[in-house]
Amino acid sequence: MPIYEYQCTNCGEKFEFIESFSAPSIRTCKYCNGEAKRIISLANFQLKGTGWYATDYKNKGKEKGEGK
Repeated sequence: MPIYEYQCTNCGEKFEFIESFSAPSIRTCKYCNGEAKRIISLANFQLKGTGWYATDYKNKGKEKGEGK
């Protein structure tokens, strides 16, 4: 099940819940009992292996000290 992040509309606190896709997107704040709405969180991933711009092509053709 995914982890969803919520933010309270009353106090502004953020918190997370592990819940199903079909769960309601509005919850009660666990800090002040106000209304909390689901917010969009940033995804976190890391490119591993070869063939990616960051690992293979970013500095290709540049010598040290160039490009400043």
